[in-house]
Amino acid sequence: MSSPAPQPEITTWLAENGPKKLELLLQAIIHHPSAPILITDDERHYKDASSGAGKLLGLPREAIIGKTLDDFVAPELKPQISQLWQAFLQQGKQAGTLQLVGADGIPRQVEYTVKGNVLPVRHLLVLKDEATRGKIPAWVQDYALFLLTREGNIASWYSGAERVYGYTAEEAIGKPVSLLYPADDTLAGKLDEELRRSAKEGHFGDERWCMKKDGTRFWANIITMGLKDENGELQGYARAVRDFSERHERDEKLRNKLKGPQLVLPATPEIVGIVSGEFDRIPEVNDAFLELVGYSRQDLAGDRMRWPDLSPPEYLAVDEVAHEEALRFGACTPYDKELIRKDGTRVAVRVATAVLQLSPFRWISFIRDLSAPAVERPLEEESAEVTQPFEEIVGRSSAVKRVLGQVEVVAPTSATVLILGETGTGKELVARAIHRMSPRRDRPFITLNCAAIPTGLLESELFGYERGAFTGALSQKIGRFERADKGTLFLDEVGDIPLELQPKLLRALQEKAFERLGGTKTIPIDVRLVAATNRNLTQMMADKLFRSDLYYRLKVFPITTSPLRDHPEDIPVLARHFMRKYAVEMGKTIDMIPEDTMQALVSWPWPGNVRELENFIERSVILSRGPQLRAPLTEIRSDIGPPVRSRTLGQVEREHIILVLGESGGVISEAASRLGMPRTTLNAMMRKLGVSRKDI
Repeated sequence: MSSPAPQPEITTWLAENGPKKLELLLQAIIHHPSAPILITDDERHYKDASSGAGKLLGLPREAIIGKTLDDFVAPELKPQISQLWQAFLQQGKQAGTLQLVGADGIPRQVEYTVKGNVLPVRHLLVLKDEATRGKIPAWVQDYALFLLTREGNIASWYSGAERVYGYTAEEAIGKPVSLLYPADDTLAGKLDEELRRSAKEGHFGDERWCMKKDGTRFWANIITMGLKDENGELQGYARAVRDFSERHERDEKLRNKLKGPQLVLPATPEIVGIVSGEFDRIPEVNDAFLELVGYSRQDLAGDRMRWPDLSPPEYLAVDEVAHEEALRFGACTPYDKELIRKDGTRVAVRVATAVLQLSPFRWISFIRDLSAPAVERPLEEESAEVTQPFEEIVGRSSAVKRVLGQVEVVAPTSATVLILGETGTGKELVARAIHRMSPRRDRPFITLNCAAIPTGLLESELFGYERGAFTGALSQKIGRFERADKGTLFLDEVGDIPLELQPKLLRALQEKAFERLGGTKTIPIDVRLVAATNRNLTQMMADKLFRSDLYYRLKVFPITTSPLRDHPEDIPVLARHFMRKYAVEMGKTIDMIPEDTMQALVSWPWPGNVRELENFIERSVILSRGPQLRAPLTEIRSDIGPPVRSRTLGQVEREHIILVLGESGGVISEAASRLGMPRTTLNAMMRKLGVSRKDI
């Protein structure tokens, strides 16, 4: 049963394109599971298939799509299939057993469940070979798929959502999405944050308690995708929800098997296998990976190497957990497993996978060979001069471990890394850790904040200039690229590079050479580039402010740093770390944070992230006179702060501008962007309100 006609608040674009986007989201979710899952239409034609379906039927995903259920049954059983299907279309769901014949011609007795209209004219068929132990997992038997308006109201509600939540379309459409959650004083803010991040980052994943119509709760896996039109304008959201109640505890145990960083430095430049995929296909790999698994380029071109075929069955569960983690967070925590080589032997590897694009689904994996430990040296065996790679990154949460694990896998390569995250989340610290764990660690680490350099000077800062290149160029200048030769160049706020300068940067990355401003000599370079930004580069591409070819050249391996509010369990350890750091610097002895202070710290959302927390703790150390930290809690507890009505409009504007400037690291252009005004307007307001850099 599909939803009624669109409500007035639904845009025409959302009504026409929303179901198609939801289907693409469903494809990204179902392609990986080992359970055989098929999406069919009313005529039993397969529209999509999971890797598990490919294994059961003996065909790759593309070969299954377009076929019908009848193609996999014996001729004498086709009338029975037709009767069963007609009964299903009338009832909306069905379960039973079938005899299917795969590509090998061997009949198999399979159990099946089929649920109708998870999307309009899209039905969910889940199979299980009777020879396989256990039952069909509950979390693959149904999917709640629905659309939300820009305001967060339910716009379309399909049959899967009715079955999962218990609400009919008439009861759900037009209601705020908060209808689906247990009552919570902080719920509205959390849901607004989810939608904001889905719009900014493209998609956002979460797991939390949801509530059905009858009042029962279930542990839900939620993927929300921001939907934008061809002009980059937000039109609404697509959301997929699955009941993970049965697998929640199992996943937590399996996540403990996902390997954290081992803090090892490569003794020599390390060759890492790199695999780029689309669903279960592998269109691109490097030679190191082919050598690792024993396949040839001819095998790749002939489609004789598929990602699901490389994984032994005992690793399927942990592979699925890693896939779910990549869907939620953009990348998974690196983990150890084995791959099956062409000759049937196995090789031990460490895998880190990042999602490059959710719709249609594209991914990249970095594979480290663990069978040759001689290429690594444990840190404790290094000389005393070697700096601990992660010494500046403090935290014990899964969010921090995931980032550190990704750094460990990608650092030994020469791959370009794009670090994404809000201001104050430690992007430069991640870049430094990549450099310290790479073979280039004894070479220069050169940084450049692209937002802090005036537009007209950025080209000369990057590439240098020759004497006489322009008025005032009295001598030759060596640029950052040249200074970083054989080392690492970190470009912070890469989204602020002007559009006219982006082609020259792209050429330098692709050709590994450039010319100084005013020069004619081509200078070769060997530079590992790490870039970072807190801006939405996808939106900037839609707005024609950032080149798509440069974006994809930078996003070889993306790492996303989580905002502090996503891992508040790290706040106590961070607070103590900063307290000790500044107490030593100021010659004070402070060894305790009062319980009420710590509770206030953990409760505050920290919009400026770790940087804001560090600045707050530094101020607290300054104010402290004894062994206990004395924190100015009025700054972070609105319940004891001065009422807003006692301040003038000018005071409120001044405080807000100072707050945003602090969160933006004092970068005027970034603060202006966050405030939604031109840079010149912000400068004028700062002069009018008496805001200077010393206030930040």
